[in-house]
Amino acid sequence: MAVRLEVDDHVAVLTLDDAGRRNAVTADLSRAVRTAVAQIRGRAEVRAVVLTGAGPAFSAGGDVDSLAARSEPLSVFSEGVTALAELTIPTVAAVNGPAVGAGMNWALACDVIIAARSARFDPCFLDIGIHPGGGHLWRLQNLVGRQATAAMVLFGEALDGEQAAALGLAWQVVDDDQLMPAALRLARRAAGRSGELVRRTKETLAVSTTLSDARAALDLETDAQRWSMDRPAFAEGVARLRRRLHKGSRQTTQT
Repeated sequence: MAVRLEVDDHVAVLTLDDAGRRNAVTADLSRAVRTAVAQIRGRAEVRAVVLTGAGPAFSAGGDVDSLAARSEPLSVFSEGVTALAELTIPTVAAVNGPAVGAGMNWALACDVIIAARSARFDPCFLDIGIHPGGGHLWRLQNLVGRQATAAMVLFGEALDGEQAAALGLAWQVVDDDQLMPAALRLARRAAGRSGELVRRTKETLAVSTTLSDARAALDLETDAQRWSMDRPAFAEGVARLRRRLHKGSRQTTQT
């Protein structure tokens, strides 16, 4: 298998596991990720996902031999990325090394990117004479804006982990040996929240990016907020908060 799927404590760790080819994007890898995502969807206990790469690279980009052979439709190479992006539960990319060309798309499809200091983000599509694909320009521009996207894609600027975090491409940069602990800590925090509420909030977040009117955004959030307040989890959350406040008040009084 080109990927490895492990589940622990409500978090699925999905590893691109073709280290011999530096996890290059092939039709087989794309299909394997799509299959793994389908398995994740079928497991109700999974509430968050961490994506990473085996070996020293996150993903070396599109496999040029496969692309040159044109034996597979281009759409196949994006199936895994699309499946990952359409997951309704939170996703974290733990970028453990170079993420090159189409290999960046795996990370861009996730909700949050955590970068190791050894990470390197390099679109490099134009360097081999191919136009960016897989939604690369749209996703990258949504994260870092048009100018940074142009600098990376048109002018060949690559970013290390520190630079990626400074530009907002990565949420956080950590030492290499702290990458998975940091990604898992984040994923487990999301997994510990109400699954229904997290899914609805992620859905609202996605729809919000398509809106250009503040009133429409307000209406969207009001509907979702009203739905959340009608759920038992809201009453339970309010009760917990009141108990904490009461306990804190008693401790202050005793002090």
